[in-house]
Amino acid sequence: MLLGVAGINTTTHSEAPGAEVPKKPNMRQPILIFFTTLCLFLSSFTLRAGEGMWLPILLKSLNEAEMQSMGMQISAEDIYSVNKGSLKDAIVHFGGFCTGEVISDQGLLLTNHHCGYGQIQQHSSLENNLLEDGFWAKTFADEKPNPGLFVTFIVRMEDVSEAALEGVERGMGEADRQSQIDKNLAKIKEKAKRKKHQDVMIKPFYSGNQYYLFVTETYNDVRLVGAPPSSIGKFGADTDNWEWPRHTGDFSLFRIYTAPDGKPADYSEDNVPMKPRYHLPVSTQGVKEGDFTMVFGFPGRTDQYLPEVAVAQRTEIINPIRINMRDSSLAVIDGAMRQDPEVKIMYASKQARIANAWKKWIGESEGVAKTGGLLKKQKLERQFNERMNLDEGYRQRYGEILPGLNTVYADRRPYAETQAYVGELNYNIDLFRISNILGRLPRIYEESGEKGLIDYAPRVLSYLQGFYKNYRPEIDEMVAQKLIPIYLDNVREEHRSRYANDQVEFAGSRRQLITDLYDRSYLTKAGQVLELLEKDPVAFVKQLEGDPGYLFVRNLNEENDQVVRTKYQEYNDYLATLQREYMAALIELFPKRRFYPDANSTMRVSYGQVEGYQAFDSTQQHYQTYLGGVIDKYQPGDYEFELPDRLLQLHNDKDYGRWADETGDVPVCLLASNHTTGGNSGSPAINGKGELVGLNFDRVWEGTMSDINYDRSICRNIMVDIRYVMFLIEKLGGAGHLIEELELR
Repeated sequence: MLLGVAGINTTTHSEAPGAEVPKKPNMRQPILIFFTTLCLFLSSFTLRAGEGMWLPILLKSLNEAEMQSMGMQISAEDIYSVNKGSLKDAIVHFGGFCTGEVISDQGLLLTNHHCGYGQIQQHSSLENNLLEDGFWAKTFADEKPNPGLFVTFIVRMEDVSEAALEGVERGMGEADRQSQIDKNLAKIKEKAKRKKHQDVMIKPFYSGNQYYLFVTETYNDVRLVGAPPSSIGKFGADTDNWEWPRHTGDFSLFRIYTAPDGKPADYSEDNVPMKPRYHLPVSTQGVKEGDFTMVFGFPGRTDQYLPEVAVAQRTEIINPIRINMRDSSLAVIDGAMRQDPEVKIMYASKQARIANAWKKWIGESEGVAKTGGLLKKQKLERQFNERMNLDEGYRQRYGEILPGLNTVYADRRPYAETQAYVGELNYNIDLFRISNILGRLPRIYEESGEKGLIDYAPRVLSYLQGFYKNYRPEIDEMVAQKLIPIYLDNVREEHRSRYANDQVEFAGSRRQLITDLYDRSYLTKAGQVLELLEKDPVAFVKQLEGDPGYLFVRNLNEENDQVVRTKYQEYNDYLATLQREYMAALIELFPKRRFYPDANSTMRVSYGQVEGYQAFDSTQQHYQTYLGGVIDKYQPGDYEFELPDRLLQLHNDKDYGRWADETGDVPVCLLASNHTTGGNSGSPAINGKGELVGLNFDRVWEGTMSDINYDRSICRNIMVDIRYVMFLIEKLGGAGHLIEELELR
């Protein structure tokens, strides 16, 4: 579900080895070779529909003809332009972790329910439970501010590779190389043309072989406008997460506010709804199988160009470690949520965060296995070696890349295993999470003295107030009782924390140690922590440094940093160098193959078609689901499949308004072959006319391995049909005034 968030996506188009002979390299000009070859292959190879996450600035030269042949009726200039309002001016990076789109000329913003979940949760209580009841602002004055929430627009993009890599030569040490690049990037940013309220960021592409500059505008006054009840916005919860057929109304509405002059501003009652440069029109016509679709957003991270050894290690070794740890954590949390309605509210977001990656890892590992992902990698590497061996110059330059990758991944494996265990302790156990946050305070006190600590403490206090609002120490202790023994049983002895071993021996048993930590640590006692930190930060730090819970976490992590993490990072540095060289070599050795850059949280366009697929159990899955399917899944009293009485009544009365299709039912979700990943949550699904037809929120479980092994046959993205969104706003929420803001077509 949470498509909530590094490598590169590549086509797997078959090519006979030796069918083309790459030119002999100029060993003195490796960077020039990369860019010359890049220009050649980007214009010479037709990619199969569905693959790729493309930079909007390059669509005209690389993709426009293909997109129009698939049914797109607009132009690349309509998608990305710096001279007029275009689709890209309606797309925002929502909170830095999701995507959203502007859908009215008054700054109304559409994104996923799960993207806005934290804000909806913060406005909820037992007395006014917006999560359970939903929320629809009747007027601008009713819209709820959200401190800390922001959205970012992309103003323009620019290729700055030549300037970024000036003075960089092959064979430079990694530290020297990065130092030279950092100096170059600083100069580029300083010279970049931008307005005072605009920012500049530069990101690497193709494993650091290319660089693009982005001029951005960020708006910090973003208010909650509407959200359906979680029984709709999260319908199916974990059972249906990453699954199809899907029946989730995963959307929420916000509004962007600006200063009266239209510029970004912090929250103020004087602020006004934004007048956007462009907003998306909304299609009421629906889609049919084979229709063109385009997803526009900020995909987070993919690793499509990894070698076979890396994919095998990830799917067969690291994923199973993480899955096992989260199996245990989720069993505790799910049980507590089912027993207590208040815990259900408190832990809803936390549970979703933990479960999302857990289920994705399961699908990723199974998907790679069942689609022969490792065999595809092996085939590509055989072709790589055959082409490399055509010329002595290539053998000298590239001959050590794949052997080097294989060796380093093998050497890194034990460290990667331990990092997976320790990472899951820190992610799943709240005592670890809070200890790591608070660990900053002693460092600040030591480095900046009492004044620095006093200045910084309010930021931590604000975080703690939100943290403890949704914290139950007894639940966290049960999670720790499950996970810490897994760490002690499975981490190899030379990597295991000696402090943890000593504490177990002192306590007499693992269970007693953990019980003692939660009984004696004042970090599990919210009132004491908040009161002392607010009253006397210096005394807080002194008490913290003697706290048994904090000491346990700090010592375990410090030992891991010294013994494991430092070495693990050294291997990763080696791998980064080899991966960059492998990427450049692939492009040079396969000049007729079109590669697209890895997702790295920058704006991308993917495109495909509306279509179903054949699941692993051989069932043929249709591309559309309906409200009738929602009702069929309804289970009174089950928080995953509960429904509001009002929706049941609307269905019973067939009161669908204008939102039913020719079947007489309301379309709910749909499938297409757009390439998406984490960060694409909330991305608009746009038809060939440039109109909004859906809201991206998930992928099918069989295709979650698309981050490392895109397979056209089963990789499908899941979207809420925009007609279901409109139906819920108008008929369930009674918020027809919001529909009136929209440009319906």
